[in-house]
Amino acid sequence: MYEAMSALLIMGIVLGGSLGLAAYYLKVEGNPIAGEIETLLPGSNCGQCGFLGCSDAANALATNNAPVTLCPPGGKSLATDLANKLGIEADLSDMEDSGPVIAFVFEDLCIGCTKCIKRCPTDAIIGASKQIHGVVDDACTGCRKCADVCPTGAITMRLETPTLQTWHWPKPDLPLAS
Repeated sequence: MYEAMSALLIMGIVLGGSLGLAAYYLKVEGNPIAGEIETLLPGSNCGQCGFLGCSDAANALATNNAPVTLCPPGGKSLATDLANKLGIEADLSDMEDSGPVIAFVFEDLCIGCTKCIKRCPTDAIIGASKQIHGVVDDACTGCRKCADVCPTGAITMRLETPTLQTWHWPKPDLPLAS
């Protein structure tokens, strides 16, 4: 029995060490700009930008294959930060910045079709077939996908109500130095 345990221990040390060496010598360097851009993005992986997640969107931005206005949840402030990071000019005139929104279900209109549940990328909608649905506010990213597929119009987007976790002190307007 001790021989089997020692054989497994030696085998684990040798194989683990070889995997560690392989990871060290064979690692693939990623694009450092894409990593910095990914830290700026919200990280919700909602898919509103048309990419599978924030890492794919960051790679597209780093290779100039996407505009800096691609992230609706980030709004104008994120687009400005991305433009500054990439050193480009961005036209933000057609971009709306309404603030963070979350989905709200009108229970008297909900028929329980579950189309919104299937469409939600963050599983923020709870409910079952032929049951009234609800929204978990903390999980909702405001992507509007559920509102688009609701056949009765029971889902609308509302401004996020400030809580202790979401409230931020407003930044003061600084006078321009002359």
